[in-house]
Amino acid sequence: MKRKTDERPSLDGNGLPETKKRALSSEEAVARFRDGLFDAAEQKKYTDAYAKSSPYYHGVIHPLIEPSLLRSVRDEIQEHLSFTEKETDIYKIFQSGDLANLDGLDDSSLSKLPSILKLRDAMYSARFREYLSAVTGSGKLSGQKTDMAINVYNEGCHLLCHDDVIGSRRVSYILYLTDPDIPWQEQWGGALRLYPTTTEKDAQGEDVKIPSPDFSLSIPPAFNQLSFFTVQPGESFHDVEEVYHPGANDDKSKKRVRMAISGWFHIPQEGEDGYEEGLEEKLAERSSLAQLQGRGDIYDLPQPKPVSWEEPEVEGKGKAKVEEHAEGNDFTASDLEFLVQYLAPSYLTPDIAEEMSDAFSSESSLSLERFLNEKFASRVSAFIEDQEKQSLPASSEEIKSQTGWTVARPPHKHRYMYQQPESGATENPIQELLNVLFPSQAFRKWLSLITGVDHLKSHNLLARRFRRGADYTLASGYDGEEPRLEFTLCLTPSTGWEKQEDEEEEAENGENGEVQSKPKEKPSGDAEEPIALGGYEIYMAGDEDEEEEEDEDNADQVLRPKEKKKADPAIYRSAGADEDDGILFSTQAGWNRLSIVLRDSGTLKFVKYVSAAAKGDRWDITGDIGVEFEDDDDDHDENMDDDEGEDEEEEEEDGDDDDDDDE
Repeated sequence: MKRKTDERPSLDGNGLPETKKRALSSEEAVARFRDGLFDAAEQKKYTDAYAKSSPYYHGVIHPLIEPSLLRSVRDEIQEHLSFTEKETDIYKIFQSGDLANLDGLDDSSLSKLPSILKLRDAMYSARFREYLSAVTGSGKLSGQKTDMAINVYNEGCHLLCHDDVIGSRRVSYILYLTDPDIPWQEQWGGALRLYPTTTEKDAQGEDVKIPSPDFSLSIPPAFNQLSFFTVQPGESFHDVEEVYHPGANDDKSKKRVRMAISGWFHIPQEGEDGYEEGLEEKLAERSSLAQLQGRGDIYDLPQPKPVSWEEPEVEGKGKAKVEEHAEGNDFTASDLEFLVQYLAPSYLTPDIAEEMSDAFSSESSLSLERFLNEKFASRVSAFIEDQEKQSLPASSEEIKSQTGWTVARPPHKHRYMYQQPESGATENPIQELLNVLFPSQAFRKWLSLITGVDHLKSHNLLARRFRRGADYTLASGYDGEEPRLEFTLCLTPSTGWEKQEDEEEEAENGENGEVQSKPKEKPSGDAEEPIALGGYEIYMAGDEDEEEEEDEDNADQVLRPKEKKKADPAIYRSAGADEDDGILFSTQAGWNRLSIVLRDSGTLKFVKYVSAAAKGDRWDITGDIGVEFEDDDDDHDENMDDDEGEDEEEEEEDGDDDDDDDE
């Protein structure tokens, strides 16, 4: 919806256009809500329930709006409004424009949306704001600063965990517009889920709240239902459950569309009753400081456990035993004898190693298909497939006690099952990779050889399992002074992941260090497109100089977790063909694929939420490698940059505009 570019109409006493909106009388406002809502007994019922609610203050009013008005709102939305698909690390949604600024539309456009205007004016009327303020006990609410949008969640759409704390927000709300004639089924997903917190002590001995990786309350959608809660720093953590794709036995003709109007009520603004000078700045400062200080980071799981590669190596058992190695990066016969037990032989030949080194020097990344040899890979596949046949407990505590895996936390940063290295543990092939192959001096030498980075100082390793319908990592930056090597060996044997057929085709054409670039476009045409399953790992450009901002294109109540100054990830799924989507390197979940990236300071990275529609979980082993560059290395990098610049100029002269592989 486009706004007028000419002069805005005159404003009334509430800062609102006189010609587009006027303050509703109490009687007018009450008439737009369902009968009896404002009765004293009804208000007391909701007030008492709110005061007793957990895991933090929240409420549900059902029904809220006069039914015929809300049906008209739904009809107008379906007939006259368009939605943009947007996808980031934290959400996947279809979103409208900002309903709070409808007054900027021309009269012709507004004439098509009379019911939406009536609803917006009623929601932010003085009568309803007084009512909601009394129920929540949150203090007075602004009628001048309105903040609402329409979000549609189709199958596969979701919004991950966050706390909504930003700026002047005081109360969050969601008003559901699901089909009034086909009641929403709980098993379809789309619920608002609330996360409890525990109180711990930070490094200074002060209380800090730590969110659980498990939600404790699920509130399914329903037509004409209002869900709301007070925005509380470090406490009001919530997400929106994925809307699930129909199963084999479901009626696929019933389209699952979770439509809702959502937004915030803000603290009073200047000129309004209840305005406190400087309060908004104090709230913003407190919110920013809480994020920047990272007071609860000591309770994050997993905690990094870097191990120096200079320390004496502990020998493994049986075939995993590593003989004494030579100093430096020179391979010995015993190094090759050890590595051939795990790696595909082609990756151990001098000519292929040289090709990989050249490719990495050019692109700072590699993607190697069929990395493990067939014999060992078959052991890994059999183990994972056996594990996925066994059902997992629901809670994180039960998972740890019954499986030995820990669930990562906090959920506003990441959630997945993981294991860290344990010296001598080789009970299964995952442990053997984690505890024997990757910490070995032989692997260090191989990694140094194919990347051209001579000084690899330390390794921090992790085995991960991303459960379908549950797990992800949100975008996080790397702020080290020196670049570092990062690798991920993806070990996902299930099929159906996006682009898998294309990637397997590429693998058949060679497995000697192909560089994976940006995701390819989905197929077009009338054929049914494959379900997007997520699970891919992405590196994106960040901007450390950009100040923190409210995300105007919010998704229900989106607050990006920010630990240090950095830009939010680009909305890469809705970027136009000629736009830069910000993706530097991407690799899809798949079988036996090793990716290696030299990561610079400020680069963002995440693993996209794994859809419940996936046929299996995403499994991988990942490592962060500390590196040290000497002057010669720096000179070499500068020469590389100069050479690349010359190559780019030559390409431009030749008329080659294809920059899909640029990073």
